[in-house]
Amino acid sequence: MELNEKQIHILKVSEELFSKNGFDGTSVRMIAKTAGINIAMISYYFGSKEKLLETLVSYRISSFKIEIEQIIQQESTFIEKIDAIVASVIKRIHNSRRIQKLIHFEFSREHPKIDFSNYLKGKQENLDSLKKLIEDGQKEGVFSKNVNIELIIPTILGSYFNLYYNKKIYSKAHRLFEEDNFDEFVAHTLTQHIQRTIKALLTYEE
Repeated sequence: MELNEKQIHILKVSEELFSKNGFDGTSVRMIAKTAGINIAMISYYFGSKEKLLETLVSYRISSFKIEIEQIIQQESTFIEKIDAIVASVIKRIHNSRRIQKLIHFEFSREHPKIDFSNYLKGKQENLDSLKKLIEDGQKEGVFSKNVNIELIIPTILGSYFNLYYNKKIYSKAHRLFEEDNFDEFVAHTLTQHIQRTIKALLTYEE
């Protein structure tokens, strides 16, 4: 997805506002004011607020595809590549967790306000890249052949979001981490735990 500097600036401002106020709570006027542009420019580049969100979603998924491809092309072992992909997935969803919540809400609606076809296409391409990496690892005897590859990403996301949405419980009841240090906990302890989990799934032999 090719966007110019001004479009990317508008998308980043919109992402921050959508994260704070929700889609319905963010007006085009608010986006224009925060971005330091006029409303006409948003209409010119995106057409509507719905199309702007659509572009934002596609932009985020396409940039992740580039990152995955860069990791796969590195001169490193299959295990190291899996570790890097897991860390990248967690970092991205944690940094964009509020907009992820908005995406999931919109996607689950009976009549979504935006077209998710490009988003779904991008997610499938990312899964295909991961699938090929794992299949190549299986051919080399690094990974077990008894792996449900399609469940790898849901395992990563499920682990993260379960902790995120229940962080008060895990913080107060289980004393797993200090709530003020949640970012640090995610970046280190949680990421390493999920990396070990995924590697165990990929290398387990019955």
